[in-house]
Amino acid sequence: MDQLLDTGRPGPAGSPLPVARLRWAISLFFALDGFVFAGWVVRIPAIKEQVDASAGALGLALLGVSVGSVTTMLLTGRLCRRYGNHPVTVVTAAMLSLSVALPPLTHSALQLGLVLLLFGAAYGGLNVAFNAAAVDLAEAIRRPILPSFHAAFSAGGLAGAGLGGILAPHLDPQPHLLILTAIGLVVTACAGRVLLRAPVPTPGSGPRDDGAHAGEAKGRTARGRARLFLTVYGLITLCTAYGEGAMADWGSLHLSVDLHTGAGAAAAGYAVFALTMTVSRMSGTWLLERWGDTPVLVTGGVLAAVGMLVGALAPQLWLVFLGYALTGLGLANVFPVAVGSAGALGGPQGVAVASTLGYSGILLGPPSIGFLTEAFGLPRALTTIAALAALAALLGHLVHRGRTGGLGAGPAAPTP
Repeated sequence: MDQLLDTGRPGPAGSPLPVARLRWAISLFFALDGFVFAGWVVRIPAIKEQVDASAGALGLALLGVSVGSVTTMLLTGRLCRRYGNHPVTVVTAAMLSLSVALPPLTHSALQLGLVLLLFGAAYGGLNVAFNAAAVDLAEAIRRPILPSFHAAFSAGGLAGAGLGGILAPHLDPQPHLLILTAIGLVVTACAGRVLLRAPVPTPGSGPRDDGAHAGEAKGRTARGRARLFLTVYGLITLCTAYGEGAMADWGSLHLSVDLHTGAGAAAAGYAVFALTMTVSRMSGTWLLERWGDTPVLVTGGVLAAVGMLVGALAPQLWLVFLGYALTGLGLANVFPVAVGSAGALGGPQGVAVASTLGYSGILLGPPSIGFLTEAFGLPRALTTIAALAALAALLGHLVHRGRTGGLGAGPAAPTP
């Protein structure tokens, strides 16, 4: 299927909007999200000095991003149902681009925390809105394209971090983050024009790969099963995001502290993880079309579990790098598959539920590893990433059996 339905507006040639343009527009919003967030993260040390905050005060201020994101995600699901995924995506992207310029204007940890609440709200809202838009498009063209969008997010994050590394030694945070604002608003204007002209894609016909047929199960029991499946998909995203968050904060430290490597090798370890995750997501659509959702999800969870055991416990640097690479390859497509399944089952609210639990995993990972490190040491603490990856694989297998074993997907879960 090469084209969507007509927008209903008179165009120059009266032709439908090509799917490729809509796909690229949504991809740009994914990339923008990763780009802006990574650009902000690399300036945190400078902002800490600017507001003269202690480590504890900075930690509380940074919590504003988390609180703003989590509290906004479920609300965004409702806004998407009411106003549409595309308008909400454009508005929240503009908010994210504008709010990233605010931290350099603050002069205390309290002020910083308040502006980060706004930044986090925009970040969380955008994540729900563009994931819901991506699920709509994937359902309309009947192709599992969500991993490609998440690859765009990863690539945007790498670009944002790279640009930050170049600009940080030469620019103060304010001009640097204003550059991010300008880039963000330009991308929002260009990609947003495509999104606002596009209709909401309508689901294609044909059976789903998992064999679940909406409408086979009816009534209260079916709605209860739908809620259960949404919760399971959310738990899968939590398990995966736990690993991503923990690797970001502790992966390099494991190399420097436990294997006594230099700063360059320690940084390279996380780069291996991030790059293999990006590459795996770029090939995710091909993998899903060839093997299907459940095999990719289960195999990815198992691969990540094995890789993280090697990465955490191996005594040699090359084995740790290999373990980090396998972990990135395995985790890469589990999150997109789970979010896509939740969105297909519950619409924008399903995406919101899965995203909220997933983001909770990102929040839970780093501090959990810290507490476990004090008790058992960092290598053993990192094995929890492997345990949760294996749990994600098990949950993926169980929910597949539940949805194909005569239970059916049921109707979309009602808004809580």
